Amino acid sequence: MTEAVENLILEHLMRFQTGQDRIERDLKEIKTRLATVEVAQGSLLQHIGHLASSIAQQQVSMDRTNDRIERIEKRLELSDA
Repeated sequence: MTEAVENLILEHLMRFQTGQDRIERDLKEIKTRLATVEVAQGSLLQHIGHLASSIAQQQVSMDRTNDRIERIEKRLELSDA
């Protein structure tokens, strides 16, 4: 009877080990996928930063153009003011 109990315990331990191995594989896959998501997020944030910089440069250029147009209108006395 002792041998039957030992076999039963070993069987349960082997099932636990199999389950633990599966969990470890899943966890490793999740870590890999999370790292991929973090890299993609970093790339997106970098791209957004470049876009914001480009928009700011365009705004400065538009402001300069508007200033030039206002000066031209004043010289030609075209402004409503």
